[in-house]
Amino acid sequence: MTAVPFVRPARAKRLPPEEPLIPQRGGRGTGGYWLYLLPGLVLLTVVVIIPLVWNLYLTFTEWRGIKPPIWIGLDNWVALMQDQKFWTSFGNSIWMIVAMVIVPTAIGLVLAAVLFDLVGRKFGGRFASFLRATYYLPQILPVAVAGIVIGWILRPQDGALNTILENIGLGFLAHNWLGSPDTALPSIMVVLIWVQIGYPVVIFMAALQRVDPELYEAAELDGANWFQRFRAITVSIIRPEIYVVTLTTTIAALKVFGPVYVLTRGGPGTSTIVPAYYAYTEFFQAQQVGYGATIATALTLVIGVIAVIFIRAQNASERKERAGL
Repeated sequence: MTAVPFVRPARAKRLPPEEPLIPQRGGRGTGGYWLYLLPGLVLLTVVVIIPLVWNLYLTFTEWRGIKPPIWIGLDNWVALMQDQKFWTSFGNSIWMIVAMVIVPTAIGLVLAAVLFDLVGRKFGGRFASFLRATYYLPQILPVAVAGIVIGWILRPQDGALNTILENIGLGFLAHNWLGSPDTALPSIMVVLIWVQIGYPVVIFMAALQRVDPELYEAAELDGANWFQRFRAITVSIIRPEIYVVTLTTTIAALKVFGPVYVLTRGGPGTSTIVPAYYAYTEFFQAQQVGYGATIATALTLVIGVIAVIFIRAQNASERKERAGL
């Protein structure tokens, strides 16, 4: 029998380690990211930062928009603190917050819970979505179109509301709704509530999609009524969205302009004037650009402070909720 010669197996060659596909932090590859950020940074600088700095500079000047601005220091700010019209406009902004934040958020939260927990379960998701769309419809109407329609409804002589009141025997309630200082602001508030309800409904119904339906079924089997399910499940789960809706609508209420401009132009007198419209009149009617910039800057500072307060409150609530788990 012929012996088979022993052959030593060849030693496998070690391959060099592959280089990582993701560029290392601090390497040359990170420089390419700035190319994607550059257009946004340029747009932010041109549209936001430069106008903001220029507006802040104008608050220390007197300028009518033609000749070069004249530096006057803090005179505009001193005059602003003593301006009763300015404080009246901020007082009206509180009522705008009631009309655009408190009432729509509360109504929208209840409507979203009803559509999701009751209507959606009994009549199907399509019918609930249809109702949600109808609530949101005023949000997509242009302010000018909505203002024309509302102005026609509230017209004193032949407006739809006064005509209906007269036809049903309540003619003594007919009123100049937008022309009277007693009813002009409440009339605008009603319009804003109607326009604003759809926004929280859409946000809250989207948030409720992450709620497990079995939670409602289990609570219902345990004997919980609708209000108990609403308080224990709905509100607790969508609390982050409640903060978001409250913050965004508060900012919108403080800088509201369109409805006031279209319906009342701040009148009668100063009964419906708001800071944004007051700044507009100083800019373009009185041609006091420096003073108008001061009003706009004060409004920006107030909005910034409120935003910080809301964010801190939301973070504190989240930390407290995590600590309780």
